[in-house]
Amino acid sequence: MNTASINSTYSSTQESRSTMQFEANTTINAPIATVFALYADVGNWPSWDPDLKASSLKGAFVSGAVGEVKPHSGPKSELKFVEVIQDKSVRMECKLPLGMMHFDYELQAQGNGTMATHRTTFSGLLAPIWSRLIGSGMKKTLPAALAGLKKAAESK
Repeated sequence: MNTASINSTYSSTQESRSTMQFEANTTINAPIATVFALYADVGNWPSWDPDLKASSLKGAFVSGAVGEVKPHSGPKSELKFVEVIQDKSVRMECKLPLGMMHFDYELQAQGNGTMATHRTTFSGLLAPIWSRLIGSGMKKTLPAALAGLKKAAESK
């Protein structure tokens, strides 16, 4: 697993003290459709995301769909697919007490490959606390998740 090609950015959003964000990206030597197919196969996310123990989707992979994720360290959480744009992006959210956790997966063509960006944003009154409690571990595993996605897509 080559994590040298993973670029990470960790920052607080300047718009509000109640919003915290971090992201990472990597270039994948595979077409966008191949990478997006891995996103659409929600039940197999743990095969490329080492932070997840289990994941599932109720129904089709479309905007408004609902699923569940179970990280290795943490409770099972409901995941709402707020926006799914074929071969472009996926926006998801999990409710937290007095806050929300948003996940954005974005794909862009880059030569014969794909630039994949994963962004996590905490919003709401307790965003700074949730960012420290949950986000600190997620920041550490985000590059490994992207490396796993890269490996899975490039082996297809």
